[in-house]
Amino acid sequence: MSSVASILFNGISYGVLLFIMSVGLSVTMGMMNFVNLAQVSFSMLGGYVMVVAMQKFGVPFLWTLPLAFILVGVVSIVLERLLFRFFYGTDDLTQVLLTIGLVFMSIAIVTYFWGGTYQRVNMPEWLTGQQELGGFILERYRIFLVVVGGLLAFLLVFGLERTNFGAMVRACVDNRRAANACGLNTDLIFAVTFAVGGGLAGLGGAMSANLLGLDPNFPLRYLVYVLIVVSIGGMGTIGGSLIAALALGIADVAGKYYFPSIGGFFIYIVTVVVMLCRPLGLLGRRA
Repeated sequence: MSSVASILFNGISYGVLLFIMSVGLSVTMGMMNFVNLAQVSFSMLGGYVMVVAMQKFGVPFLWTLPLAFILVGVVSIVLERLLFRFFYGTDDLTQVLLTIGLVFMSIAIVTYFWGGTYQRVNMPEWLTGQQELGGFILERYRIFLVVVGGLLAFLLVFGLERTNFGAMVRACVDNRRAANACGLNTDLIFAVTFAVGGGLAGLGGAMSANLLGLDPNFPLRYLVYVLIVVSIGGMGTIGGSLIAALALGIADVAGKYYFPSIGGFFIYIVTVVVMLCRPLGLLGRRA
């Protein structure tokens, strides 16, 4: 029973990381109709912001999290203004080629400045070790991830899907000219949306560096996972992304525990089954 609980908890904490990294891509693809595969590069950038801030400047770990969110959000705005906005309305293949090119460029840049080795992450003492909770021995850092992920999910659902801002984003996507005629600043709305999505990816990367490892190949390792979360959950749905990420995390951890040699295969089985039954994702909506 303890092993089952441990697998379940580890899968949930892993799923929380996938959710934070992928929810921004779900927003940009579902609300803005833009395929931004560079989302995983934003996650990697957030991880390196955290590492550099802690190692070079002695910034406490908790302060590096909002720092990663803000800095990566700023980078997202710059890229959106200088590059991405010129590709709104283009076909999916063009957007995929553009953003996958940015992924490989980011890998080369990170390798040039920090080398190709894994970065060492030193967590504060209060986040290391184990803690007894409800009769189970759990890792303190994973408890931290679950708590933070739950708070973020709550804020995103009520902050993006049930607010005027979320309605304005969807209005801009459905008919940008009509939204402009109604007085909406579509350029500002799209820039803010990109900033939030990119900032969340950076936050996820900073939080995941301790568990998933951080090196220049980080985007390539987790690009497929992020795409699976968005596909299963349904583009543009925060709740769908959360459900898909948790299911994927539990399936991946359980599969690798019980069937180490083929454990990674189970997530693809789950993906195929869901897409056959729900082509638009669990909570996806037809455009």
